[in-house]
Amino acid sequence: MNPTERVRAAYRAITEADRPEVWIALREEQDVLREAEALERALTEGDELPLAGLVFAVKDNIDVAGLPTTAGCPSFAYSPADSATAVRRLLDAGALVLGKTNLDQFATGLVGTRSPYGAVRHAHQPDKVSGGSSSGSAVAVALGVADFALGTDTAGSGRVPAALHGIVGLKPTLGLVPNTGVVPAARSYDCVTVFAQALPLAQRVLAVLTGPDSADPTSRTWPPDTRFAATVSRLAIPDDAGLAPLSAEATAAFHAAVATLRERGVTVERIDVRPFLDAATLLYDGALVAERYAAVGEFLEGEPAGADPTVTRIVLAARDLPAHRFAADLERLDRYRTEAAALLTGFDALLLPTTTGHPTIAEVEADPVAVNSRLGTYTNFVNLLDLAAAAVPAGTADGSPFGVSVITRAFDDQIALDLAALLTGDEPATPYPTGGTDLVVFGAHLRGQPLNHQLTDLGARFRSAVRTAPEYRMVALPTTPPKPGIVRDTTEGASLTGERWTLSSSALGAFLAGLPAPMSLGPITVDGGGQVLGFHCDPDTARDGEDITRHGSWTTYLGES
Repeated sequence: MNPTERVRAAYRAITEADRPEVWIALREEQDVLREAEALERALTEGDELPLAGLVFAVKDNIDVAGLPTTAGCPSFAYSPADSATAVRRLLDAGALVLGKTNLDQFATGLVGTRSPYGAVRHAHQPDKVSGGSSSGSAVAVALGVADFALGTDTAGSGRVPAALHGIVGLKPTLGLVPNTGVVPAARSYDCVTVFAQALPLAQRVLAVLTGPDSADPTSRTWPPDTRFAATVSRLAIPDDAGLAPLSAEATAAFHAAVATLRERGVTVERIDVRPFLDAATLLYDGALVAERYAAVGEFLEGEPAGADPTVTRIVLAARDLPAHRFAADLERLDRYRTEAAALLTGFDALLLPTTTGHPTIAEVEADPVAVNSRLGTYTNFVNLLDLAAAAVPAGTADGSPFGVSVITRAFDDQIALDLAALLTGDEPATPYPTGGTDLVVFGAHLRGQPLNHQLTDLGARFRSAVRTAPEYRMVALPTTPPKPGIVRDTTEGASLTGERWTLSSSALGAFLAGLPAPMSLGPITVDGGGQVLGFHCDPDTARDGEDITRHGSWTTYLGES
């Protein structure tokens, strides 16, 4: 489907769905079609655009030039001159924006009903909530209108709606996606997120969004010790007490997801998750809610038209909190972070249900605060503790979609994505982190060989098998454990098979520091041209080894010797 066809299909879907509460501002179809036609011309001229022709929706607390930003409150509306950094990056990658979506006002809520533009009904069960606060964005994706959508997440708003709709919600490490042009909810813990039907697309979009922005003081970049893969795929899960908020069906669905991961080689161990859940209460029940007052409190003090009463009560309740309580809660949060880090020692990730159930709109209307709070049981702590999360579908429970979240330390986003892919059945995609170095190995560091752990312990990621140009010889060296030596020989050399791995700059330095003589690292010319860092052996040492070039690879030599 070319871009213009995709745009027409999206607007047909909008008409057929007849869900006006999803949108706060919808662009004119002809305007988007003109952009699609220009995009087709650019593609014809050879432009490389990684998201070319995909259509997306934007939560209306994120700026899109030419459309008002309301944050779910009509009297708050303003007209931004520039799009948010996240939106601009998507447009530059060839994606086409359809419009702005409804939300829990000022991104305060997990239900999708706190909006003067109307409660956003679930895409397929209209008597139930869609989940919030990124309600309209999730429904636009679940209905098939948008290929993907932007949400934001402070307490779980990029994950709860995903779980309730059986779609994917990615919440990266805080700061990896800039918040420039985003109306703050709680500035220290806000995060732009991605919704999509499938994990590979969500990851592609997230990769486009990611990168530092000097205009955002909370912006961060990948550290030099970023892990590109899990060490041993060891996963923590809640003990029985930690699953107490779930129904029997939801508990069974969670255990089924755990069983799938076990079948696919993941080691699982139960832990007490109470410290995580206790930390979650600080976001609203503690003084940290003062951040919400700092964001929009003065505006709500003026009793503006269209202000949601529940949101107003929550925000204004923080007005008179003493500063010492805020400082005390920050100290408590530091202690929780330390305790959480200790609990996750030895684990690659924590697997939790994404939310506790799927309430009806009537249930929320009857008890708007308590029902909302229950939905955030497993999500509220994630940003507070500076963690990353990938929320993916995991079957059904109690007549609704059920989802789980893979939660990792900051900057271990790729590990969350890999474990999530085991649940969704997707093939591993190009690594999300940037800045890694490729390394070609030929012998004892290959998968299944005795020194492979030296790579995996450093968070290195297997990428592919690789063949060299026909200009290398391989010799068997008399070492313990046995390993080959690679020598460049343009006269008698042949093409050799090895493996390409990616690792961080810090990991590469640690690996190189432990490299014993006579091995060294240098450029290896691969088949088809280009050079990759790889193992070499000094020629003098190689003369004493048995020439095994004819075997073509170390593993073939071992199998035939």
